[in-house]
Amino acid sequence: MLKRLYEWMLDKAGHPQATKWLSGISFAESSFFPIPPDVMLAPMCLAKPERALWYAFVCTVSSVLGALLGYAIGYFVFETVGLPILEFYGVTEKFDVFAENFNEQGWVVVLLAGFTPLPFKVITIAAGSTGMPLYILIAAAILARSARFFLVAILLRFFGQPMKEWIDNNFALATTAGGILFVGGFVAVKYLI
Repeated sequence: MLKRLYEWMLDKAGHPQATKWLSGISFAESSFFPIPPDVMLAPMCLAKPERALWYAFVCTVSSVLGALLGYAIGYFVFETVGLPILEFYGVTEKFDVFAENFNEQGWVVVLLAGFTPLPFKVITIAAGSTGMPLYILIAAAILARSARFFLVAILLRFFGQPMKEWIDNNFALATTAGGILFVGGFVAVKYLI
């Protein structure tokens, strides 16, 4: 099923309405959809490098709006909608322990999940179900998602196909390392100031 979804998304990257599809998928990925929008973002940036930053902006705005849907799922319909989504991703057993500690360092978790391959929808649903202040979710989502999508767009705009191949082969490593550095900078500033 995931392979078919992946191929469907690649097909939509070449669609005349690709930007609308990118927006919809970015929105859905933040709350329930299993495949990240990077699958569309990368080929679109390669095909039209002059629009790469626009595509990153579309991804960011749509993803943050989708995070609000994830939050609403966790806050209003966690038992009926949120739990089945968490079950799909196989995280229900660990969720209770995770939720207990989530709000203490939730903004860091949102930053990491928004920047790395961690399922962002799990975090947005957790934010709603644990009552994380909405402004924290929004601020962390804006920072993390813009950093992730703009980094991909800039690298592809200026380095093209060789960078796409490197990202495809090392995506988890690159985004995790970048996320750790990104959050580490915030933590360092917090303790240094």
